[in-house]
Amino acid sequence: MRRVQFFVTRGVSPSSAKLSVRLPTMTQATASVLPRESSSPSAFTRDESEALRQLFAEQGFVVVRNVVSPEKLAALGQRVGEEFERQKRMGALMAGGGLLAGHLNCFPGVEARFAYDALVERGVIDLVHAIFPRPLGAPSVGCNFNLPKSVMQHYHADSFFTEDFMIVNVAVVDTDLVNGAIELAPATHKKFYKYWRFAVEMPYRRGVRIPMKRGDVLIRTSNLWHRGMPNRSSVPRPMLAFTFREKSKDSAERDPWALNDGKVMFYENWYRPTRLGRLRERTFVSAPITYAAYRFVRSLFGTKGYGTTP
Repeated sequence: MRRVQFFVTRGVSPSSAKLSVRLPTMTQATASVLPRESSSPSAFTRDESEALRQLFAEQGFVVVRNVVSPEKLAALGQRVGEEFERQKRMGALMAGGGLLAGHLNCFPGVEARFAYDALVERGVIDLVHAIFPRPLGAPSVGCNFNLPKSVMQHYHADSFFTEDFMIVNVAVVDTDLVNGAIELAPATHKKFYKYWRFAVEMPYRRGVRIPMKRGDVLIRTSNLWHRGMPNRSSVPRPMLAFTFREKSKDSAERDPWALNDGKVMFYENWYRPTRLGRLRERTFVSAPITYAAYRFVRSLFGTKGYGTTP
């Protein structure tokens, strides 16, 4: 039996879903759980799908529990971690690019295909298509690799407001407040924020952490403001990311698993692996308030400074 997790955040209550919930604190989201008892284990019931769609519209994300095989994910996480250590020993990793801050992007390799197949089989991909108002292309396959002793990111969105897309995260390991469970600012996908307005209006005060068990799935919009959190454990915290953008000819023809010949690859997250990029990253790590001020001022005079472009 699959269990569908409904996170309902403070001030956001999808009454049509008729769910009994407790309100979250700023530290950790709370939820009610709806057991699945339909005859088909591979799809959501109509009521579940509609409740999830409405909840997503209200808060910009939903969580579905126990979707992907924990055993297969454990093996994948170990393999990605071993490859990181191998490249580190060989000096093959980039200088900077998120390595100093402790947040890297990663292509998890073709062997992660089982996770996508599970999303298809369990109805998650159908739900994503039902939520997004325009046709979606093939996914981009990635992974957030949160290193031990990483630092707290600044809040940001993953896209320009008018170029939104869908993101499906899969927890590769049990993720909690110790090893860097993501923090989301519910309902911030509903309007365009420049960074200065986000800082002044402070919607991050309603921020919620999203702990997940291995195999759980977080579906979110790229317009939802969020931040990576410190990993205070002794091992990396990987989280798969399947990104779905509006369908185009290129997205329809490309093979998302062909990147780097299907092998695990690590690449930059937020900061470029250049001299200027490393300077910005060191500034962020050593004096976060200075970098926040830089983003604030930059957003006063242009459209940058609010999303993934620092």
